[in-house]
Amino acid sequence: MWVVWNRIRDKYNFKDMRKKILMFFLAGAFALTMGCYPEEEVVAPVKTQTESEDPLDQYIQENFVEEFGVAVRYKFVDRYVDQTKRVTPPKLEVVLPMLDFLAEFWIEPFTAVANGTRFFKAHVPAEVILIGSTMYNADGTVTLGTADAGARITLTEVNFVDTNDQGWVFRQLGTIYHEFAHIVHQRYNLPPNWQEISPQGYTSLGSWYNLTDEEALQRGFVSPYGTSTFNEDFAEVAAFLLFRPDFFETFIEDEANCATPDCVARNEGRAKLRRKYNAILEHYEQNTGVDLLQVRDIIQAKLQ
Repeated sequence: MWVVWNRIRDKYNFKDMRKKILMFFLAGAFALTMGCYPEEEVVAPVKTQTESEDPLDQYIQENFVEEFGVAVRYKFVDRYVDQTKRVTPPKLEVVLPMLDFLAEFWIEPFTAVANGTRFFKAHVPAEVILIGSTMYNADGTVTLGTADAGARITLTEVNFVDTNDQGWVFRQLGTIYHEFAHIVHQRYNLPPNWQEISPQGYTSLGSWYNLTDEEALQRGFVSPYGTSTFNEDFAEVAAFLLFRPDFFETFIEDEANCATPDCVARNEGRAKLRRKYNAILEHYEQNTGVDLLQVRDIIQAKLQ
């Protein structure tokens, strides 16, 4: 109605008396027409989302969305990955076992320690994406997971869920803890002087896979992938600290009675890793109030 009135106003010249009378007539007719209807409150329709009746979606809503504010995506997952990669969603029957796995080895260990619940709720990403298949890269390597600016963690190989398969369990734990550690350094940066601990040992994102585990250790890294960037180094050390039962024996404690150049080189690498290990513990303690050694103890007890 306001559009009609504006058009009428613009069309007529109010200096002309006859047109003033006409306008008065039209305005009266307009008012009369509006008066024919009772006054009603205009209410815009409200869009509502029907709550899913699917038991799996209800479980996710109650235990992940409402409890921690994290959405779990397991449908149409190709929209969440690089379009150059081809992935498949997880089979429906493996989603709940995977969620139980995440609850047992990711949520429970962190929320069970002092300051852990506050830390977890403040740092858990808004989305967890479950990919059923493996994600292959053009260089022949495999992406086990990603963390996108603290907002999303993507996990792959969910279709192969098997808690009795130590290889699968360690790959998943390494991925989860690695990506979760990325969120810490994305929010609080790396520990002071981190880049100065083993500056000559880094490779690049395109060449790290040419190193062996032995060569990475001698350089002061827990894995070849850790040599690719400063950030990956941080995430790898934090992850290995949590899930590797042999972390201290392999990466921290020196071999005794070294008599070969390789043994000496490994111990030199361990000296650098001790600095990284202490830096990470202090970084978490100062910025989040969480003692990673307590988290590790819970995880290791579950793995036994």
